[in-house]
Amino acid sequence: MDKTDKPARVSPRGAATRSALLRAAAQVFRTVGFAKAGVSEVVSLAGASVGSLYHHFTGKADLYLALYEEFQQRQQERTHQAVKDARAQGESDPTRLMNIAAHAYLLGCIEERDTARLFFSGDGPPGFDHQLRDRLTQWTDRNVALFRKADEPVDEALLIVVSGSMLLAVAEVVRRDDQDAHELADDITGLLSRLESRQRPDGD
Repeated sequence: MDKTDKPARVSPRGAATRSALLRAAAQVFRTVGFAKAGVSEVVSLAGASVGSLYHHFTGKADLYLALYEEFQQRQQERTHQAVKDARAQGESDPTRLMNIAAHAYLLGCIEERDTARLFFSGDGPPGFDHQLRDRLTQWTDRNVALFRKADEPVDEALLIVVSGSMLLAVAEVVRRDDQDAHELADDITGLLSRLESRQRPDGD
């Protein structure tokens, strides 16, 4: 294996600095937005140096994307756990499992409302909106697969409707207070649970 293929070792001090920079970046982005945030503000709040920031990240956009990846990982863990728990309780209906996964995703956004707003407000690095749609579509694709048998293709129209609905739903629930947000999340996932993959004739 080439040396470049080996994972880089990070010292405990380096890991602590990286975490401090991410925490500081999240606070700065929440306060002034991504566009207005400056690297100097982040390093000052983190108690770090500009050099240490560029040792761990390529810049402000890289900090933002790292925060998103951490958020998305927590969201995946939430949805996977929700589906796992439902299966353990005997739930096997694919439509219901899809509903449970979507509901868990929205609840995660409500729980981390301030963080979710960073990514669904439209104030991000150039091209991030496209990446956000792609990632949510990938997440939806895995869940829509619950609607079909292993040898059947995913209904592309259904995928577009569900992923588009979730993108709009997240943007809306993070703007509301807890009670309204939870009620809206229940209503949205209730409607999504009624969607069904179209049965196409053989050869179509």
